[in-house]
Amino acid sequence: MKLTKVATIGTLAISLAGLTACNNMMAAEEAPMSQPAPTAQSQPAAQANMTKSNVNVVQITQSNPDFSLLVEAVQAANLAGILSEPSANYTIFAPTNEAFAKVLQDTGMTKEQLFADKALLTKILGYHVINANMPVYAKDVKPGNVVMLSTDTLVVTPQGTLMDENGRTANILQTDLAATNGVVHVIDTVLLPK
Repeated sequence: MKLTKVATIGTLAISLAGLTACNNMMAAEEAPMSQPAPTAQSQPAAQANMTKSNVNVVQITQSNPDFSLLVEAVQAANLAGILSEPSANYTIFAPTNEAFAKVLQDTGMTKEQLFADKALLTKILGYHVINANMPVYAKDVKPGNVVMLSTDTLVVTPQGTLMDENGRTANILQTDLAATNGVVHVIDTVLLPK
């Protein structure tokens, strides 16, 4: 699959202003979802991390070497400051390094090509973030459509996987890494908007 350039969507701050938490929550409420089936790996993490930590969502990803490519992408798109805002309530689906390697192979792009295209990179990163009145923990996730920060729709399947608008699916590897400004869920695939 070949990625095409997308029109500039502006900064993530403008995207944030354009989206309302109400729309995101209504999309989630219209199609109630069941909790994704926890794996043996995710269950202890979900229980252990429900309490907010003293770090934000960016610091959680920075502290884990499995997210080094995600951290590089966030920095390349100049989004670290916005995603560190203390008053936010982000829900982040964080792709691992392996997920980034897979999407680069699937699209035929190099990391340098992807990270240099800030409009495309911002849209992809925004497709992994929900901004709502409160973080969405695993126990609150139900099957249905969710409008992401990029304004594109993501589908949570009844099996507890995520599906993008191109039919790519991502498994949730770990849930409920709680932060001061949201929660991080670990996924095994970079999701791509149309």
